[in-house]
Amino acid sequence: MSDLQAKIKVLKDQKNAIILAHVYAPPEIQDIADFVGDSLGLSQKAADQSIPQDKIIFCGVYFMAETAALLAPQKKVYLPDLKAGCPMADMADADDVLKLKKEHPDAAVVTYVNSTAAVKAVSDICVTSANAVNIVKKLPQKKIIFVPDKSLGAYVAAQVPDKELILWPGFCPTHHRILGEFLVRVKATYPEALVLAHPENNKNILDKADFIGSTGQMRKYAEKSTAQEFIIASENGFLHRLRTDNPGKKFYPVTPLAVCPNMQKNSLEKLVVVLENETNLVAVDTKTARGARLAIQKMLELS
Repeated sequence: MSDLQAKIKVLKDQKNAIILAHVYAPPEIQDIADFVGDSLGLSQKAADQSIPQDKIIFCGVYFMAETAALLAPQKKVYLPDLKAGCPMADMADADDVLKLKKEHPDAAVVTYVNSTAAVKAVSDICVTSANAVNIVKKLPQKKIIFVPDKSLGAYVAAQVPDKELILWPGFCPTHHRILGEFLVRVKATYPEALVLAHPENNKNILDKADFIGSTGQMRKYAEKSTAQEFIIASENGFLHRLRTDNPGKKFYPVTPLAVCPNMQKNSLEKLVVVLENETNLVAVDTKTARGARLAIQKMLELS
């Protein structure tokens, strides 16, 4: 453990704080977090009222910290870098979602958690990549407006053919840098490796995958599988978690380009500053929070 990591562990106890980190966060951040998980797991952890700490330090991107603030309004939520945004989340605007909703009044607005609180607030329900298929199946509406990820939406549409999905044209730039030609080359190098892919990828990646799921689902799959080698079509920070969980197995990235620059804005130095000074508080205005919290809580109830 580095001096900074040791200092953070002392500070978080002094400040009565819990550190939550996404699996795409830098390895040194993951190693000192109290909980590391995917969006669903992190949402569930933030909503857990049995956690005694009154502060949450969220090592991820802004919409994730917003979600934690919505689910734990009695706690203070901080982000190491307030500029750690999400391009996909910024591709959807609440007013435009409302316009589309008026064009399709019989449709349910299903919004991926990779979205702003304002967009969540005008949605009927939120989903994560782990539960999107099951939640869409459970909804009574036959028409679904899926916001903002067209790749996840297309994957859900293929799994739920009896429903019509209207896809918002958003996407994850990091996952879309993972090209099919890159995967073909890596697979040729490691022919025995199974391909695990996140549904934010393009269809040409998903068609070549042995398993498709959220990072949480991929973690479970890799742990239970008898295979010893895996090619991971997701953000490369995830490989650290997989290697930590499964020291006897090998994990290969598809491309070095699969790095989220916003996740890399989390650092030990920034974490120390936030803990020492209690800066970078993330809050959502009351009106927006009311609708957004309802959409997230509906998701958790159906998960």
